[in-house]
Formats: sequence, structure tokens, C-alpha cells
Amino acid sequence: MTSSQVLKLIEQEGINFIDLKVVDLWGRWRHVTLARTNFSEKTFVEGVGFDASNLGYAEVFNSDMVIIPDPETAFIEEYDGEKVLSMICDVYEVENMTPCSHDPRTILKKTLKSIKDIADEVYLGPEYEFHIFEDVRYDVKSNRIMFEIDSSEGFWKSSETGEYFIGRKKGYHRIPPFDRLMEVRNAIVKKLLEYGVPVKYHHHEVGTCQVEIELTFVDALKAADYTMLVKHVARMVAKQYGYLVTFMPKPMFDEAGNGMHVHQFLKKNGKNIFNGDKLYNLSEEALWYIGGMLKNAPALMAFTNPSTNSYRRLVPGFEAPTNAVFALANRTSAIRIPAYVKDPEKRRIEFRTIDATCNPYLGFAAMILAGVDGIRKKIDPTSEGFGPFEGDVYEKELKPLPKSLEESCIALKNNHEFLTTFPKDLIEHWIKAKLFEERQVSSVPHPKEYDLYFDV
Repeated sequence: MTSSQVLKLIEQEGINFIDLKVVDLWGRWRHVTLARTNFSEKTFVEGVGFDASNLGYAEVFNSDMVIIPDPETAFIEEYDGEKVLSMICDVYEVENMTPCSHDPRTILKKTLKSIKDIADEVYLGPEYEFHIFEDVRYDVKSNRIMFEIDSSEGFWKSSETGEYFIGRKKGYHRIPPFDRLMEVRNAIVKKLLEYGVPVKYHHHEVGTCQVEIELTFVDALKAADYTMLVKHVARMVAKQYGYLVTFMPKPMFDEAGNGMHVHQFLKKNGKNIFNGDKLYNLSEEALWYIGGMLKNAPALMAFTNPSTNSYRRLVPGFEAPTNAVFALANRTSAIRIPAYVKDPEKRRIEFRTIDATCNPYLGFAAMILAGVDGIRKKIDPTSEGFGPFEGDVYEKELKPLPKSLEESCIALKNNHEFLTTFPKDLIEHWIKAKLFEERQVSSVPHPKEYDLYFDV
């Protein structure tokens, strides 16, 4: 849509409120809602002022910035019967009205422009795994550290009611009545389709209360926008059904965690440059791209796996990668080459390390830059020891990935030259903030420590 089409739609639908959504540095949507009387064509030029320090973009002593809506992202929501037109915004500097260099959406746009010599288009196909609970409680105090989740689908309920249950880690593609979450998934996907999000399919995942929604391929900017929208819609729709949604990588002990696997390929002059006659029918460029991603993986993960909880998922035994290797049809590798892909135009790789606690604009930008760094430097993953590997990758200590957020931050500090569109001060700020998160978590006594050490 254009700005004039948006204004026409507002009139046609009798919309009284326009909601402007903007992503903060950490990957959460923030919003401000304008009355129709205070919204016009000028809003697409002058924007709306806000305090950028609260979104992580600026210091409090110099925090005035402007958000400008992107009319192409417009969609209509409904709140208690009131239609609201929503748009995703970019962040601009006040002084000269240029895009803010710390705005994650701007960074992804710059990234895509910076690789035009390699690719005209980057196509991503994200897979969203998340848990749906009926009750969630957590608390951290000096005398109380706890969390508790519950769901009628939970296998721990099997002794309480005469219902059908999915056993522990046995939920993959199960059908009703064992799968109790199909109705809410249908409702989530129906709403996404109304908004134009190209959903490929949805299904129950391995874990109890765990589900997945997968998209068809879209360009990288849309993939990031849709990631924010998927999380928003999933939460809003689930709430109507009395559910709570979390995209945390590891919300439950000894159960499958939530990744956000991203299938991807690059196009130049309308051709998929990942298709070729090399290993697994990949091109030389595709192998170099893999080499770049895996060589830069420890630093890359500070943006693609930016939570302490991310590393509770990346452990052996749950189909989550622990080594920076690639392999054919192997879900224990960091990069999987899908064996079932026969169409040369869809030849692709799948990055399985990334999770949804990332800011999708920063995570996708960093991922693309790491791969393109490999193309520019012609990094051969086979000669670098990144594979290909067969069999159970967990049985070998190959190229271990970081085991903590601290490790990935240290790697980023020592290797960030490939992040050519990321401002250096943003990287420094990110590392400082994430190390503080690590210290916060590590300073809290763990309940398991009572089990292990209370009587020592």
C-alpha cells in the first residue's frame, strides 16, 4: 500500500485509531496509538517523536528521535470491536531526518543493499516453534526462586483425568484428540493469513504443549516483519482461548526446546545462486556461504541466540546443534542441507542454531553478513573442518559452539568485522548489556544447587 491508499482505507473502514509499532533493540514491539484526527499524510513525512532511550537506541541525555510508518506494512486489527490500523515503523534522527543507524530495521535494510554485488534478493523461510500453556507463574526473591507452568495437555496430568495424552517427547505431528492445540493453531494461522502472512503449514511439535508454524519463502525484510507479527498474533489469539504463549528456547526441563530454524537462499539476476553441481547439488557460492556462517558462528550467535536461555536449548539429545558443522538431512548439525529438495530454484540451506529470542532484524542481518563474508573470502567449509558429517554429531567433539551467552559475547568482541552494517558502538553496547544479563542470571542460586549441595 501507498500512504494515500492507507488514508483511503482509514476513511472506508471508519477507523478511529492508527497504531504505530516499532521494534526496540532487544526485539520487542513497542507502540503508540494516534487518534484519526491527529493522523495525516504529514505523518508519513514528519513522523512521531519518541524517547529512544527507552528502546535502547540512545542515551537519555540525547534521546529524541522520530518513528515514521511504512505504509507497505499496514494491516487492520480489532480490539474489543474497535478496528485499529497498524503499521510497522522505521526510526529516524531528528536533526536531519535520516534513518537511525541503530534502528534494527534500518540495519537489515542496509545489509541487503550492501550485498548487491553478491545477491539481488535474499529469501528466508523461518520456522517458529513455541509453547502454549494455560498457566505460567514465576518469581525471584531472596527467599523464593520458582517457576511453574501448567497445561491440560501436559503429560504430567495423565494420572489426574481420563483424557488422551501425548507422552513426553512424543508429540511430533500427533493428531487430535492427542493434539489438543489444533483449534488455537488454526485460529492463529487464520489470522496470519488474513494479514497476508504466507503460512506453509502448522503442526504439533515434539514436546508437550509445543507447536510449530512455518512460512513459505519471503524476502528477508518481510521475514523479519512477519516474525514480529507471528509472535504478536500468536499471543493475542492464544489469549482469547485462555492460553499463554512463550517463544523461550527452553521453557521446560528435559523437554524439546524452541528453535527458529531459517531456510535460506540467495538470488542474483533472478537465479538461485545456491543451486549448482558441487556437493549435495549446491554451488560453490552456497558452500562458501556455509563456510562463512560456520566460521563466524561463535560471534554470530551473540545476535542469533542472545539470551541465557538460548544455551539451555543447545545441548545434546534434543535435535539442537552443539557443533558448528553442516550435514545432509541431519538435524543435529548447525546447518542442514534438506535432502528432500529437488527443485533447483528452491535449493537451500537451513540454519538450525538461531532462536526466537533474537531481534529478527539484527539476527537475520548478522546471519546474512556472516554467510556473505564466506562468499567474499571464499571460505571452503570442507577444508576448514566444518563437514560434511554423517551420523550422530553429538558423539563427536568437532567444532563446538558457544555453551553460554558469555562465550558468544566474547567471540563477538574478538570478531565483528564481518558485521559491516552494524555500528561499532551498537556492538559494544550489545555486548555490555548481554554480559550484564549473564551476570544477573548467574548470580541467582539455582534450585538444583540445593539438591546437590544443601547437605554438604
